[in-house]
Order: sequence, then C-alpha cells, then structure tokens
Amino acid sequence: MTSVKICGLQSVEVIKSIRTLPIDLIGLVFAESRRRVTAEQAAAIAREAPAGMGTVGVFVNPSLAELERVLDVVPLTHVQLHGQESPAFCAKVARRFSVQVIKALPVRDAVSIVRQMKQYQGAVDGYLFDAAHPEKPGGTGWRFSWELIPDIQRHVGDKPYWIAGGLTPDNVAELVRTYHPYGVDVSSGVETAGKKDVTKIGQFVEKVKRHDAGRNRP
Repeated sequence: MTSVKICGLQSVEVIKSIRTLPIDLIGLVFAESRRRVTAEQAAAIAREAPAGMGTVGVFVNPSLAELERVLDVVPLTHVQLHGQESPAFCAKVARRFSVQVIKALPVRDAVSIVRQMKQYQGAVDGYLFDAAHPEKPGGTGWRFSWELIPDIQRHVGDKPYWIAGGLTPDNVAELVRTYHPYGVDVSSGVETAGKKDVTKIGQFVEKVKRHDAGRNRP
C-alpha cells in the first residue's frame, strides 16, 4: 500500500474534514513559508488527527532548542529536516527526541542523489525526495525527473521514502502505476488559491488508493 502524506496543513477545519480518509501522515511546517504554523496551531491540528495518522514537523536548519520548544507543545511522530542538516545532527535529533527522522533530499541527477543517500544512510529513518530549487527548500510545486526514481529505489535499501514535487490528483496515478514508490507527498498540488482544498485532497487520495486496490486484486 502506498503511503500518503499531505503536507502544509494550517487549519483545524481541514483536518476535521479529511480525518476519515486513508492518509498516513500530515505535515506541519515550522520553517519560513506561507504554510508556516505556530506550535499552538500545530498542536490544535495534531489533536484532531486520528490514531494511526502520523504528524510530521517540517523544519529547515533548526537548532536543537527550536525542536525542543516545538516538541514540548506538539505531539510529533516524525521530524522532517529540509535544509543542510548534517548526518550527525539528524542522528542527534533521533536520539534526543525519540522521533522518526525524515531527511529531505533535493533530486538533481543520479550521481548526487545516490551520494546523498549514502551519506545519510545510517543517520535517518527515511527520506523525502523533492525537486531541487535554487532558493526554496520545498513546497514549490516543481517536479523532478521521474526517470531518476529507479536509481533512488536501487540504493534506498529498506528505508521508507516519499516522492514529492509537482504531484497533483491528475498525475499521481501515473507515478504510482509506473514506479510503485513507498509513498507520495503533496502540498501545493491539493491547494486552490494557496489554501488546502478538501475536494482535491480527497481526489488525490482516491487516485492512489484506487491503484493500490487494483494491485491487490487477485
């Protein structure tokens, strides 16, 4: 079954509307972004998440003190590090806070992405692969070359990973049908006028789960 992560939630109303959908993870952005939430806002959203739906805090180059301030308030199951955090820092976060650490890696070409995975292999619990952007760490709606996914899959080992960047309800079925990734991550692709669109979220999830049902049919 394909893991589904909906990133950039900002309102309690949205999580209440999607909490019955088969969504595995929601992302709460604490980095500088138009989707940024405060710890108090994130805690209110996390309280509405049903059992079994993971809560991922998204940070860019945070300090341990910043992580501690957020984790004191928000019951995060995962921390996603989307900056230039070193393997040593990632490992320290996992040990200190007892959370799953996802390292976001920008995808440019096969050589660089394989090199990055080798660097972080023993330091993180999973990866998020996103399009490289010269200024923004993520959430741009840019799509990287999916032809690089087989290179990722050959080197990722048994770690969970999510494909992000430019996914929408219109193209996610093609991705999962062609490459069968562990998981998919979407943010801007399920928004209308910069806000999460519950209808689009439902369509995105339905496209993924319809494919999963077809794969599992005898």
